This record gives sequence, C-alpha cells and structure tokens, in this order.
Amino acid sequence: MNFPVFDLHCDTALALLGQNMNQAGSLRRNGGHIDLQRASQLGGYAQCFACFTTPGIEDEYGISPVVAFERELATIQREVDQNKDLIAIAYSPRDVEENKQKGKMSAILTLEGAAGIGYDPELLESLWQIGFRISSLGWNEKNPLTGSHETGGGLTDQGRAFVREAQRLGMLIDVSHISDEGFWDIMDITQGPIVATHSNSRAVWSHSRNLTDDMFRAIVSTGGVTGYNACDEFTGEKPTLDTMCDHILHFLELDPTGKHIALGGDLDGIDRMPAGFEGVQSWPTLAQQLLRRGLEEKTVMDIFWNNAIGVMECAVCNHAK
Repeated sequence: MNFPVFDLHCDTALALLGQNMNQAGSLRRNGGHIDLQRASQLGGYAQCFACFTTPGIEDEYGISPVVAFERELATIQREVDQNKDLIAIAYSPRDVEENKQKGKMSAILTLEGAAGIGYDPELLESLWQIGFRISSLGWNEKNPLTGSHETGGGLTDQGRAFVREAQRLGMLIDVSHISDEGFWDIMDITQGPIVATHSNSRAVWSHSRNLTDDMFRAIVSTGGVTGYNACDEFTGEKPTLDTMCDHILHFLELDPTGKHIALGGDLDGIDRMPAGFEGVQSWPTLAQQLLRRGLEEKTVMDIFWNNAIGVMECAVCNHAK
C-alpha cells in the first residue's frame, strides 16, 4: 500500500535559501531531503513548512530574525506559487483532503521559534490570517517566552499570554525544543490539543529533546499528537529503520489507540538520519518496516496521515467553542 504522508515539521524553507539566505533553491527539484518530484511519488503528501527564527540566526547569517522570517515565508509562498500545478497552501484539514482528492500536495505554514515576530502574542492573529497553523515558543535558547531543553526554565507571563492567544485563534502549540519546566507549565494552562511536531521517546533513547512517558501521556490527554523525528541524534546510537520503529512502537504501548502518533521528520534541518532513511522518498520504507513489525495497515495509515488531520480538526473545533 502506498500510504499518504502528512509530515508535521521540516526546515526546507531555510534550506532552500542556502548559505546566504538569498533564495537559491527550487522546491520542485533539489539535492536536499524534500522536493516535490520525489514527494509526488507518495500516495498523497501534506507538509508543514516551518519558518525557523532564533536570535542565533543573526550570528550565523548576518541578518535579523525578523528578516530571516520574512525571507523564509516569501520562499515558501513563492515556491508554492511557482509549482501550483503540484501543491497549494492549505488553511484547514478540509483543504488538505480536497487537495489530495485533486491530486495536489498541501503546504501548511508553521513557526519554529518566535524571535521573528519579536515574541509578540499580538502578532499571532496576523500570522493566522495568512495561514500559520502551528507555533512553538522557541528553539534551543532561553527567550522572553520560555526556557529550552538546553537551558531549562519555565514559561514567563508573556509565554502564557502567547499560548492563550494562539489557542484562542485555533493555532496549535508545539512543545518540541521546550524545557521540561516549560512543557508542564503549558499543560497547566492549555485549553486545547498540544503537539510535539518533531520529538521522540526519551525511554527509548535518553535525550533532552525527547519526551518522557509522562509527557507523551499528557499530550494524549489533550487530544494532541507527537511526530516522529528522523534525526539520528534523537533516535539512537547507531539507528536503523528498526530503531525508528522502536520509538513509534513504544508510543503505541502507551497509547494503544494509535491516534496520537504522527510524523515530524525534521527533514532539511538535520545532518544525519538512521541507516536506510534518506529523505521524503523513504517514508514508504518506514511504513513497510512498521508493517513487518506487526502493525496493521489501519494503524500505519493513522500514523502517516489521519492523526495529523485529526489534531488540526480538533484545534479548529476548539477554536469554534
């Protein structure tokens, strides 16, 4: 079975800009982890494209987080427009399904790190209007909203305001990269589903970027999902396709319904991946390995497509209340 793929996180926008952040690449075909030529061979494709902004981007690229955000957003919009025969921006789960029925792929806008909008909750409504549907509060730094998994430190008052405003709009809050303290602070105030778009199991591989079992259970209790991250550093010492499956199967032990596990490859944002996985073209290989490990086709379909659709619908319903 050629499963469709709904991937909750990639850094392709930044990758397409290249070393000089100057719009160098093509989404249709490139040498990175994701391009439309390869993705078109899947049974359907929806990709969350992150605009990545952190204070450190100024040191690396010589431009401010605000300029980086603007260039990444412009890159996604330009590439979707230039390839509108293959892909379209999706603003809702219905859009994703309708695009799939038309034989088109979907692009969903997301925010990784809020430095590009000055950490300002009041700017979230403008992002919502142009299509942003997921936002994290930060990356690996400590910032005005929260601490990270590298720094520690919980939510600030501004961080709490950010979460509340995002959820008021119907935007999903992403807890990947956040500190343990910040995670639990969010759980204390959340009024909607929480997602970890690209995080693995800390019980399978002990890394601060991964989720503890209690964190995963907490996400499940909100109606949220966790997306498997293909970064080898978060998967295992010498990871393979089987190691990738180990993380997913462990989450399934904690949630036998299988409704709260998804994909969040972190493609184009990572240097190394488990042996046997090379990019967007490799998702079917992981699906086949999960089937060999004993999962039913329905469960794989949920992980690869339905669960991400479901959490988007859940956020929309929560917004309508």
